[in-house]
Amino acid sequence: MTDLSRYGLTPFGAVPNERHMEWYRRGRTAFLHFTVNTFTDREWGDGTESPEIFNPTELDCEQWIRVLVDAGFTNAILTAKHHDGFCLFASEYTDYNIRKTAYKDGKGDLVRDLAESCKRHGMKLGIYLSPWDRHESTYGTPEYNDYFCNQLTELCTSYGDIFCFWFDGACGEGPNGKKQSY
Repeated sequence: MTDLSRYGLTPFGAVPNERHMEWYRRGRTAFLHFTVNTFTDREWGDGTESPEIFNPTELDCEQWIRVLVDAGFTNAILTAKHHDGFCLFASEYTDYNIRKTAYKDGKGDLVRDLAESCKRHGMKLGIYLSPWDRHESTYGTPEYNDYFCNQLTELCTSYGDIFCFWFDGACGEGPNGKKQSY
C-alpha cells in the first residue's frame, strides 16, 4: 500500500490492513467442487448417496493443478466435504468417506493427492469443510461440534500447509429442519 501521508494526503474510508494486502497479493484462487454428487448430476447431495457411485477412474490431480498454474492461478480450494457429508479424505470419524468407494480400491485420498500436486507445482492449498452435514446423525446436537472439530483437526494435521479454510456458515435444513449451534 502506498503511504499517502508523504504526499500530504489522508486516506478516506476503509483502508486495507496488511492481512488484506497479503490476501490481495496472493493472486487468483480456484475453487474445486468435486464430490459424490458430481456423479448424481445434482448440485447438492442429501447424504443418502451411495459411496459406491464415486469412482473417478481417470482423475488426475496433477492435470488439474497444471491447468490451473498455466491459467495463472496460485491457490486452489478443494471441497473436502460438502453438505452431503461425504469426505474426500479418509476420516476416522465417519464411514461416509472415500475409503468406502472403489476409487483406488478404497485406498484413495483425494485431499492428499491434491495437496501433493499443489506442493509439487508451488500452489497453495485451501480446504472447504462444510459445517452442515446432512449425513451425520449428530448434526443439530452439541455433539456435532466435537465431530466437526475432529474432522477439522484431521485436515489441519495430515496434509501440510493449508493457506485457508473456507466456511460458508451453512447451518440447517430450513425452517422445519435441523439447525446447528456452532
